[in-house]
Amino acid sequence: MAGTTDATRREQLTAERDRVNDQLKELGIDRSSYDDGFADSGQVTAERGEVEALSGQLSETLSDIEDALAKFENGTYGECESCHQRIPEARLEAMPAARLCIQCASKRR
Repeated sequence: MAGTTDATRREQLTAERDRVNDQLKELGIDRSSYDDGFADSGQVTAERGEVEALSGQLSETLSDIEDALAKFENGTYGECESCHQRIPEARLEAMPAARLCIQCASKRR
């Protein structure tokens, strides 16, 4: 059962990685499409800020996904990076790229 679950999670992570990469590519195109001569430069600046914030979040998500996929390769997928205990299946189901168990994640907030 765990092998099937791991295979499914790996597929989910791979699909999510592809989706995030596509979004980052789209943002790159959108970012260069702003018109610097636009009359409301405040709006352009705000939109650029939003794109940069979203890009940063997507890049962070992509990093988490890449790390999770690497953990499959080295046999540590599903292990909390802090306490090194097994992350509960329910958490991995909700967040396949989770780095921490719920207890350790709660301590960091």
